[in-house]
Amino acid sequence: MSRMFGTDGVRGVANDELTPLLAMQLGQAGAYVLSKENNHKPTIMVGCDTRISGDMLASALMAGACSVGANVVNVGVLPTPAVAYLTKKYRVDAGVVISASHNPMEFNGIKFFDGNGFKLPDAMEDEIEALIRNNMEGIKMPTGAGVGKIKNRPDAKEEYINHNIHCVDVHLDSLKVVMDCAEGASSYTSVEAIKQLGATVIPIHTNPDGTNINANCGSTHMEELMGRVVTEKADIGLAFDGDADRFLAVDENGNMVDGDQIMAIIGKFMKDNGKLKKDTIVATVMSNLGFFKMGEREGIQIDKTKVGDRYVLEHMKEIGANLGGEQSGHIIFLDDNTTGDGLLSALHLMEVMVKTGKKLSELAGVMEVMPQALFNATVPNHKKDQYMEYPEIAQAIEDLNKKFAGDGRVLIRPSGTEPLVRVMIEGKDQKMIEDEAKKLAELIQNVML
Repeated sequence: MSRMFGTDGVRGVANDELTPLLAMQLGQAGAYVLSKENNHKPTIMVGCDTRISGDMLASALMAGACSVGANVVNVGVLPTPAVAYLTKKYRVDAGVVISASHNPMEFNGIKFFDGNGFKLPDAMEDEIEALIRNNMEGIKMPTGAGVGKIKNRPDAKEEYINHNIHCVDVHLDSLKVVMDCAEGASSYTSVEAIKQLGATVIPIHTNPDGTNINANCGSTHMEELMGRVVTEKADIGLAFDGDADRFLAVDENGNMVDGDQIMAIIGKFMKDNGKLKKDTIVATVMSNLGFFKMGEREGIQIDKTKVGDRYVLEHMKEIGANLGGEQSGHIIFLDDNTTGDGLLSALHLMEVMVKTGKKLSELAGVMEVMPQALFNATVPNHKKDQYMEYPEIAQAIEDLNKKFAGDGRVLIRPSGTEPLVRVMIEGKDQKMIEDEAKKLAELIQNVML
């Protein structure tokens, strides 16, 4: 039986894999597990993105929480990082976001934060799942005055905006900004925050209708934004995903600036100003080789974790770092919030632009982006972690590591959710690395099937 929780909560096609019944059960079990150590009536905060299924699933989850005696604060449509921040600020017992992030609109998801705004550890998720699989055995359902109540707080978004504005000491009136909000949860908050800081804002994809979230827009489809930045003669383009926990940028020439480059720009600025704790950035094994070379040159330690922003966050907390993230644009500023925050990342990036007086294209030159080639090998799911046990595969990987030593690297990674082994090669010659990665992926697939 597969695990209910993935690396970012429970996800699936809404009303098929992720049903209102399951949402209600997650509300019941989550409210119970997250508040059972307290001697007061628990309170759960709930927010969602703009998907048409959000109201259905949020209503079911809130009903479930109320049925076990929890009160609910419903903050409505808000970015994931806003719910994380407000959960801690309001001192509630837990936060829940109904969102499937950058995925198509038919998908949805449910992710939990603890009372401090952090994603739950695996053990707590397993406890929630066990309760559901055991039909809530041992949970008492109160009656009368013991049933929970729902309080709507549509004003909460203003507190999130104010918090992020005060995290940067800068005015943006010198900047012209094109913003793509992916028809998602940041369609109001990000636009309003950046306007309040004085920028000239040209918003696109800020009219969500429940079905258009992430549809050919946002951080996963940046072509329109790239063109619009150039035609508008803007200084920067900002691309968020559906729940606004990730952010990618476009420079004034229409070129994408990815998460590694954003962390390099901000990390160097923070180090130069004595604000980069431990002089360390936490990234994943998938970050570009050019990012690690930048760290060596600039005296910045870059620690690597496995893929997933939750693992980045765990390591940041463990070592006391305050900057970390992923190439995809999940960037965590732990001094300001407890999870990846697209708006916060955008504000910090524009702060560097204003305070240095440099164009984004110039700042992005802090690192050379090495070409990458990624191919997947389809293998039996139960074998995907055993690829190094096959001598011909191990030898092929060793030969490639020798070939690319110093000027590239080979990274082999079993998928966490699919029957795949992912082959990624970095190097200076795009065609050569694509040929080698494809050849190695085919070898792995043929040998292991």
